[in-house]
Amino acid sequence: MMGKQIQLDEQLKRIPAKTRPTVKAAIKTVKQIAPKADEIAYNSQPPHGKSAMWKIVRYAEGGANVVGIGTFTNYAALFLYRGRELDDGSGLLQGGGKDSRFITLHSPADVEKPAVKRLVRKAFKLAG
Repeated sequence: MMGKQIQLDEQLKRIPAKTRPTVKAAIKTVKQIAPKADEIAYNSQPPHGKSAMWKIVRYAEGGANVVGIGTFTNYAALFLYRGRELDDGSGLLQGGGKDSRFITLHSPADVEKPAVKRLVRKAFKLAG
C-alpha cells in the first residue's frame, strides 16, 4: 500500500539548503522549455548515504519520462531519461547507464548555461 503522495513544494522544503536554489533553478528552466510537460513529484525520502541521489521531480510528455531533477548533499543533478540518444557536443552529459545520462549542477548559474538548456530542449524534442 502506497503512502501519502508528497507534493513538490513539500519536497523542496526538505532538500538540503545548499542545493535548494539550484534545484529550483532547474525546475524553472524545465518549465520554461516545456510548459505543457506533466510535472510529477517523486514520493521519495532523503537517502541514507551521501552517494545516493534524492529524486525530487520528473517531467513527462505523452506518458514518457523526459527529464528528472534530483539532489545529492552538495550538488543537484538534471537527468535525461533518453540521454544516451542525445548528441552532446558540450561534454556535459555524464553516466554510462543503458539509457539515462545526467548533468551535474553545482549552482543556479550552471542551469543557465546555454549548453544545459540546449540539451533539455533536445530531450523534449526527442520525446516528440
